[in-house]
Amino acid sequence: MLKFEANLTFLFNEVTFFDWFEAARRAGFTHAEFLSLLTLDPDELVHAVRESGLQIVQYNFLDGDLAAGERGFASHPDQRDRWREAFILALEMAQQIHPYQMHSIVGVRRPDLPYETQIATLVENLRWAVPRLEAAGIPLMVEPLNEDDNPGYLLQTAESVIEVLQLVDSPWVRCQFDIYHIQRAQGDVTRRLRACLPHIGHIQIADNPGRHEPGTGEINFRNVLRAVQESGYSRYIGLEYRPLIDTESSLEWLPMAARGRPCDVGELKL
Repeated sequence: MLKFEANLTFLFNEVTFFDWFEAARRAGFTHAEFLSLLTLDPDELVHAVRESGLQIVQYNFLDGDLAAGERGFASHPDQRDRWREAFILALEMAQQIHPYQMHSIVGVRRPDLPYETQIATLVENLRWAVPRLEAAGIPLMVEPLNEDDNPGYLLQTAESVIEVLQLVDSPWVRCQFDIYHIQRAQGDVTRRLRACLPHIGHIQIADNPGRHEPGTGEINFRNVLRAVQESGYSRYIGLEYRPLIDTESSLEWLPMAARGRPCDVGELKL
């Protein structure tokens, strides 16, 4: 069975941020995720989550200035203390809104540093995080991002993320498998999904090109989601897409009843 949740940073942009939670609830969702935790007012965030009744699946905690090309800092040696301080703050916020997991993008390639130095820094930071994640009972996701949308990103393939996870060697750090990024960077999505399955902790979806809702591009989502269902993956699938027109019309493929409970791929209008 498949379980879907709403990425509030991408959907429901018809309203302001702290109304996103209630808008998602009215649309039938019971679970949600969002980006950039530490840019939000913590008191307003806690209030919005509690009032909506949504269960938070995950949040990013230190994305940086995305519009300026920043993509996190976990692999940057001179940002080690900043990343670790943000990680601690994100864990503290977890005590208030109780996410299932957290996510950290890892940073762009630095022309002043060898690739190996950035990988070593990333692995060091993730190993440092592991006992804290285990104590909190909250795993951390790491994902590949495609080069077209994220120039110079350090980890651009599923295989590069798996190599890092093998160096970290902990079930508390897992792969976030974003079907849009994998399709755009590598293709062959269903094969890679099956190969990466032992390491996958979260799946996100959007169609390609455009990063819009399923059915607007080239990805055969009926086949891909059938592969997800048959794989035995039982965690949530985040809708991290930009609605082509508006949120309501972008959700026509996902019946209202399937937004708040596990569903079979045959129920989807794909």
